Amino acid sequence: MTDDIAATFEPRVFSGVQPTGNLHLGNYLGAIVKFVALQETHPCVYCVVDMHAITVFQDPAELQKSIREVTAAFLAAGIDPKTQIVFNQSRVHQHAELAWVFNCIARLGWMNRMTQFKEKAGKDRENASLGLYAYPSLMAADILLYKATHVPVGEDQKQHLELTRDIAQKFDNDYRDRIAELGFGPRFFPLPEPIIQGPATRVMSLRDGTKKMSKSDPSDLSRINLADDRDTLAQKLRKAKTDPEPLPSEVEGLSGRPEAENLVGIYAALAGTSAAAVLGEYGGSQFSTFKASLTDLAVEKLGPVGAEMKRLAADPAYIDGVLASGAERARVIAEPVMTAVKDVVGFLR
Repeated sequence: MTDDIAATFEPRVFSGVQPTGNLHLGNYLGAIVKFVALQETHPCVYCVVDMHAITVFQDPAELQKSIREVTAAFLAAGIDPKTQIVFNQSRVHQHAELAWVFNCIARLGWMNRMTQFKEKAGKDRENASLGLYAYPSLMAADILLYKATHVPVGEDQKQHLELTRDIAQKFDNDYRDRIAELGFGPRFFPLPEPIIQGPATRVMSLRDGTKKMSKSDPSDLSRINLADDRDTLAQKLRKAKTDPEPLPSEVEGLSGRPEAENLVGIYAALAGTSAAAVLGEYGGSQFSTFKASLTDLAVEKLGPVGAEMKRLAADPAYIDGVLASGAERARVIAEPVMTAVKDVVGFLR
């Protein structure tokens, strides 16, 4: 972001997590841990993106359960709903309104380049929902509705954030004269910056180090769920795929060894250190020794989060209250932005 654009907007973080069940270690290390850290330095808006979830069919009862589960994970990990905004997307109708405006700004050529749609739709693209195709436009609306300047994202979402910047730029260019006439200049929307950092920005499957850890993998042994107990954690890590060589002493030695690289990255992220530091301690060790230490660390770091998630899940009324309060505060920001957008594009209201 150039200095003049950055100076125009107050710093604000926005990010979201889909409520699609079975939150796992990848969600936690790739997103939620960053969310917790960023609240110490920025005002943050954290959203359970339930409108994104229904781009593929969701059982309604399971969707409600998953919305509360993600919220419980936010709170259990340390996000403070009193100082930050935590809500579910569908409670704030301006997300859908701005997404439609952006559908009319975004170009088909841009959307056709989105690799995640191709991956999710697979070979049967004709049966994919229009919502799945337009998902990046809604994501842009989620971010720009709050004029967010920074967005913590995984590597797989970086392309969507680049599209968000393209949409913001085109909106400002298309309506430059109108924006100036109404006194909204020099820019209406910021060009949000991605925050991609840490040793485990992309956590891979425990059964195949070349594939991302995912809830959709048919094998539960491929992932560590946040709700897993110690015995389950130990079993999954003990059975995690490795290779026959001991751990290297240098990071370069992980090249071509995806499973080793994944486990070292998970350890580093949980310990808040670097892969180099982990290898400095465990280089030359057999995986059996390293996995035992990794299990102890995972239980130490994830155990309290899982226990607090279960405690919160037993009180759905509290979680619903957090979401309702967060949505009310989100609307205070979203409503004037959407009203201004309507004025810019020429809607009567």
